[in-house]
Amino acid sequence: ETEKSVEDLELAAIGTVSIWGTLPKEGIDNILLDLSEDNEAYLYVSYRYYHPDEFDSKLLNALADNQGPDLMLVSHEKLVEMRRRIQPTPYESFPIRDIRNLYLDGAQIFALTDGLYGYPIAVDPLMMYWNRDILATEGYLDAPRTWENLVNSMFPQLIERDFDRTIQRSVVAMGEYSNVRNAFGIVSSLILQGGSQGVIEDNNGGYTVKLQSSFGDQGDPLRAAADFYTRFSKPSNTLYSWNRSFEEDRVKFMSEDLALYFGYGSEGPKIEKINPNLNFDIAEIPQGASASVRRTYARFYSLSLLRSSDNVNGANIVMTKFGGEIADRIALASNMVPARRNSVTIGSNDTYGRITYQSATIALGWLNPDLPASDSIFENMTQDINENRRDLAGAVSDASVRLSNEF
Repeated sequence: ETEKSVEDLELAAIGTVSIWGTLPKEGIDNILLDLSEDNEAYLYVSYRYYHPDEFDSKLLNALADNQGPDLMLVSHEKLVEMRRRIQPTPYESFPIRDIRNLYLDGAQIFALTDGLYGYPIAVDPLMMYWNRDILATEGYLDAPRTWENLVNSMFPQLIERDFDRTIQRSVVAMGEYSNVRNAFGIVSSLILQGGSQGVIEDNNGGYTVKLQSSFGDQGDPLRAAADFYTRFSKPSNTLYSWNRSFEEDRVKFMSEDLALYFGYGSEGPKIEKINPNLNFDIAEIPQGASASVRRTYARFYSLSLLRSSDNVNGANIVMTKFGGEIADRIALASNMVPARRNSVTIGSNDTYGRITYQSATIALGWLNPDLPASDSIFENMTQDINENRRDLAGAVSDASVRLSNEF
């Protein structure tokens, strides 16, 4: 009877709560089904999936019609854009010290000056997928650990070009943008590896773009990233490996015409399913040989309460539940890494998890103003360099200014 009365209280307290997000639907639906079978209070909690490209428009249209969700489950890449629509959790009720103890460093991106803008759930780090057969045939049993090892030792052995420099087999898909599936993540990784702080939030809630500033004396991270990235698409360069006439890099990797592919950790099971015969493996993305700190880029997912919710109490109960004991289940169901430190410490026996867990600990994101806009700015920067519309310094400087203007 006591248990039943507690359930009745929860049922009354939670009511109807809708969650919209960009994480896969099937896994979360199964979790909700299990929850509602154990406790009827969760019968009216629903999840609706939208593709990241359409999420913004769907949400804005729904909010305009007063039909928006109570909670949203999206990556940090939408944080700045959605910030004014999110109700942050004040540090009085969730102290910053507790947040640092509980979550991976990168997941703390949701902790802004005036509160926590989402309970971190999952991490999807950028990884390097490598074709075991191609590398083994050339005498390599492991993926390259450093960029220097890749470009100086392995690249000349792996690249296949005709006498007229027509590429028969690519090593890495870098240099171009439109046919590189995760170009934004690759460039971001290079920037972070260059010591950039990304974008800094001011005390008054404003933002300062620091992509051209590094810790210590590492120089200009954005310039170094743009310079290195675009070398792979210049026919005159020894690293020429990719051009805009090719189909998308993941497709090329799955058809065994690309030795290395930079993709997020959650892509592993999809690649395996699409081509079960592909003999591939996963590794941390290369680092600089002299790097004292390892870095990669990741997407960090959190559950956030929308200011427009007409069921704040119920939504808060669900957010606390999902951000607590259910968080790891959501991450694993989405083929991602839990955002909690203690869960990552325990580790994973999954084929891809053992490696992605390691990368999640060195992963960071940055506060981009608006992903489509930032993506477009990076694409224009690479095109300006590739087509000699601007020199390297000019293209990089223009990208920084345009990013700053987006905030």
